[in-house]
Amino acid sequence: MTVMPSLRHRAAAKKPKWIIILVSLVCFVLIGAYVFPPRRYSQCYLSGSGGCTGFRDWLPSVTRRERTDEEIISSVVIRDILAMPMPVSKNPKIALMFLTPGSLPFEKLWEKFLQGQEGRYSIYVHASREKPVHSSYLFAGRDIHSDAVVWGKISMVDAERRLLANALADVDNQFFVLLSDSCVPLHTFDYVYNYLMGTNISFIDCFRDPGPHGNGRYSPEMFPEIEEKDFRKGAQWFAITRRHALLILADSLYYKKFKLYCKPADGRNCIADEHYLPTLFNMVDPGGIANWSVTHVDWSEGKWHPRSYRAADVTYDLLKNITAVDENFHVTSDDKKLVTQKPCLWNGSKRPCYLFARKFYPEALDNLLKLFTSYTSV
Repeated sequence: MTVMPSLRHRAAAKKPKWIIILVSLVCFVLIGAYVFPPRRYSQCYLSGSGGCTGFRDWLPSVTRRERTDEEIISSVVIRDILAMPMPVSKNPKIALMFLTPGSLPFEKLWEKFLQGQEGRYSIYVHASREKPVHSSYLFAGRDIHSDAVVWGKISMVDAERRLLANALADVDNQFFVLLSDSCVPLHTFDYVYNYLMGTNISFIDCFRDPGPHGNGRYSPEMFPEIEEKDFRKGAQWFAITRRHALLILADSLYYKKFKLYCKPADGRNCIADEHYLPTLFNMVDPGGIANWSVTHVDWSEGKWHPRSYRAADVTYDLLKNITAVDENFHVTSDDKKLVTQKPCLWNGSKRPCYLFARKFYPEALDNLLKLFTSYTSV
């Protein structure tokens, strides 16, 4: 009798546990992302708006998106403005543009600053609340058509553009300086004139602040034309070339984004005049700006408004210390309070950063007039 071998029992197949674990993890992440989306995308899941990007931003970019007609138009206009030759002036002037609620308390000081400089400057006054009463003949008849300005809103940028439009009408104006009613000059006119006319860059403050008062103000609705990585912050007070003044007036694409989505009461407390120009020039001509303002402002007190100087504060030492500063610095608004300090380079050489300063109370006028010759000596 042939003995048949007993049947061998097959071991039960081992379940691929690692595959099950991996699939479970992926499902868990996807469910979590859907139920608890990142804050900047939460509205996309609720509204299904066409402007939302959802998971697309979570995935690596495969192809470049197609630009809109408005983006193409804007890029062509900006490219040509940056490349085109500017009209040559036989009598180049600095346009001093005053953005003020009403009368200018330091007109007599500016008169002293401008004495004997006829034909080298122009004055424009935008008074947003009441018609100014001028104490100096230099300012008489220099008011432009003005409109109401609300702090933090796009109306502040509108006033800046209105001043630029009026100043650009004079082809001799080659540099455009935005000043407030509390600004004072720190140097002689010759020094300021040579400082600005001797360079081809614009002095626009611009830095990246990852904190709540910087990129925390960015709105996802600005995407895709403005990405969060391009969003910048800076002081409002600028001194810019004619080329850049034209570019600001020509821009409609980025301006519209800020008009619609940068508001002080939108939950992010976005201040348009602190972000529009820094972001614009960071995107279209980052190499054409100095990344600091030539107007000194002291934010060391950490308040919503900078330090203000009363009559007792205005001394020779104070003004000399400000004029001697040759490094600019920025502080982030996050918990790290990261300080970035860089030298102020003028045509590659280290020079004093500031030509003007604010904020001074009207009561400081007499002290400023007495000290002017001593603190502005070069």
